[in-house]
Amino acid sequence: MRAAHIFGVRDVRVQDDPIPDLAAGEVLIQVKSVGVCGSDLHWFEEAGIGDAVLETSLVPGHEFAGVVASGDLQGKRVALDPSIPCGRCEFCREGNPNFCQQGRFAGFGPTHGAMREYVAWPRDNLYVLPESMTFADGAMLEPLGTAMHAIDLAHLRIGSDVGVFGCGPIGLLAVQLLRSMGAVRIFATDKLPHRLEAARAWGATEVFLADGGKEADQILAATAGRGLDAALEISNRGAAVEAAIHAAKPGAAVVIVGIPDDDRTSFRASTARRKGLTLRMSRRMKHTYPRSISLVVNERVDVRSVVTHSFPLEDAAQAFTVAARRDGLKVVIEP
Repeated sequence: MRAAHIFGVRDVRVQDDPIPDLAAGEVLIQVKSVGVCGSDLHWFEEAGIGDAVLETSLVPGHEFAGVVASGDLQGKRVALDPSIPCGRCEFCREGNPNFCQQGRFAGFGPTHGAMREYVAWPRDNLYVLPESMTFADGAMLEPLGTAMHAIDLAHLRIGSDVGVFGCGPIGLLAVQLLRSMGAVRIFATDKLPHRLEAARAWGATEVFLADGGKEADQILAATAGRGLDAALEISNRGAAVEAAIHAAKPGAAVVIVGIPDDDRTSFRASTARRKGLTLRMSRRMKHTYPRSISLVVNERVDVRSVVTHSFPLEDAAQAFTVAARRDGLKVVIEP
């Protein structure tokens, strides 16, 4: 089978790999669509992510959907949860599998991801797609779940004023979710005008170009100095964290989703302390696939329009280059 490997900084090669063997509880999946995520771009642009570094070649890709090619579900169209928790540790037993330290994750560390023609994946991680959903829709359930988990952490109430700092695909999905759940005003910021246009189209009431923190002052002015009930930082820039904290009202929650390039997040401590802010770090997602599917099927969230580029597997290097330029919105690869 064909598979795309990252060998180093901006070094993507498509090569022949053996079809994976099945372990106990696994089924074979023919991959049909896989998204290029911001975390994949860390591997592409830095040969690492956070404190993890590329030690050998890695098949990236954790946003994926396909067709079951073995077992009793053969022929079913499915989306796949990329996280494989151990199911036995303290965190798994507490219902927090996203904190599992013994688990595996597609396209991270020693676990190859989905940018290949076939993957072997646990049957328990499969979610059957309704007929109305495409494979690309199924791949988008993972970023949708990430946005959903971040909003869950904010503990929002209906009628809130919320800021989304960073309008890549996850940020844009967060805007849609906030609109659906009854946020009154949704403030969106980004460095790219075309992303702000998309945010406004999907429900942001006011958009501001990210500009060294000036956007936070604009949000404070728009709220008559009150500030935001919650702020979601979904970029990979420290300036966005500073802006989110500056724009939040006293007592608000600031949820940090973005993964910084240099593995450092910093902000003015006095501002956060004097406001008594609650800072929450969002790690991946948990228990979101059934809710995500329901939202898409019932047309409460539009994931399809977020996908703006599609490439065959053989053009994986070009797909990563386009994604790294931040052209359009979401890039998907279709093996």
